[in-house]
Amino acid sequence: MRFRYPLQKIVDLKGSEKSMAEWEYAASLGRLKEEEERLRELDAERAAARERIESSAASGVTLAELTSLQHYLDVLDGKVRRQTEGVEAAEALVRLRRSKLAEKSIDEKVWQNARDKALRIHRHEWLIKQQNELDEIATVRAASARG
Repeated sequence: MRFRYPLQKIVDLKGSEKSMAEWEYAASLGRLKEEEERLRELDAERAAARERIESSAASGVTLAELTSLQHYLDVLDGKVRRQTEGVEAAEALVRLRRSKLAEKSIDEKVWQNARDKALRIHRHEWLIKQQNELDEIATVRAASARG
């Protein structure tokens, strides 16, 4: 007696949805890592620019050069602010994808548990049927041995 779950396509769909949510979560983690790496690069570039300004000021450069270096530092500060916003957006996306993955995991588990329960019931009914058949065979043998 073969088990055939009538809602198997739904179980399969829920598994596929969970797999897609896992992929989206992994992709969002990758994006976050890229955004954080770019922010680290900008921070390093900003620190180097600040150091150049300090060393240039100490060595006696022209005001135009110092102004140019300060302008460059201001541009870097703006890039750092925007990149920080990018990191925050990526973190928000990671949180969203994580919650979606948790939701899909729970949904899949509910459907998988329903399938497992139906399988247990099916096996139990099959065992009862087998036992009834064995009991009937034993009864027939016992009756024919007497008669």
